Amino acid sequence: MTITLPELPFSKEGLSPAISATTLDFHHGKHHQTYVANLDKLLEGTDLAGETLENIIEKTAGSPDRAGIFNNAAQVWNHTFYWHSMKPGGGGAPSGAAAQKIQADFGGHDAFVKQFKDAALTQFGSGWAWLVLREGRLAVMKTSNADTPIAHGLKPLLTVDVWEHAYYLDYQNRRGDYLDAFIQKLINWDFVNANLG
Repeated sequence: MTITLPELPFSKEGLSPAISATTLDFHHGKHHQTYVANLDKLLEGTDLAGETLENIIEKTAGSPDRAGIFNNAAQVWNHTFYWHSMKPGGGGAPSGAAAQKIQADFGGHDAFVKQFKDAALTQFGSGWAWLVLREGRLAVMKTSNADTPIAHGLKPLLTVDVWEHAYYLDYQNRRGDYLDAFIQKLINWDFVNANLG
C-alpha cells in the first residue's frame, strides 16, 4: 500500500482570509506532499510496507534507528488530522458533546481556549497543540516536531499546527494572531464531536 497525499476537505480558497490559498498551496502541496514522498521511499522493502499509518507510527515511536520513518509517518498523519480540524465558517463555541465535555472538564469554553492557546504559544519551535481524551477526560497537550498523541496511547480530538510553515506567509511572526483566527473562525467542532464518538 502506497501512502498518498489526501485531498483537502475544503477548497484552497475555503479558509481565506484566515488561511490563504497561497499558504495551503505550500503547506499541503509542498510540505505535506514531501512527507508522503519521503515516507514512501523509506518504507520500500521494509516490514512496515503495507501497514497503516497508525501502525507505522506505533511500531516506530521511540526507535532511534527508525526515527526517519516515524517523523515522516507522524507528519503525514498529523497534517491530515489538522486539515480535518478546520472548516470554512468554523470556530467559535462548540455544540453537542464537545460543549458538554468542555464545560465539565475545563469549566467552560473560555477556559479551554486559554489553555489551548497557551499550549500553542508556548510550544518552543516547531510542533502542535492538541485537544485529547486522556482516561476519559479532555486535556490539552503540546508536542514537538512530528510527535503525536497516538504515539502515547492518547486519542486526539483537535489539533493546530504551529510549525512556521503553517502561518508565516499570512502572519509572519504573529503566531498569536494565527491562533486567534484558528480558534475564532476555523475549528471544526463537527470533527471534534465525531472523534468523541
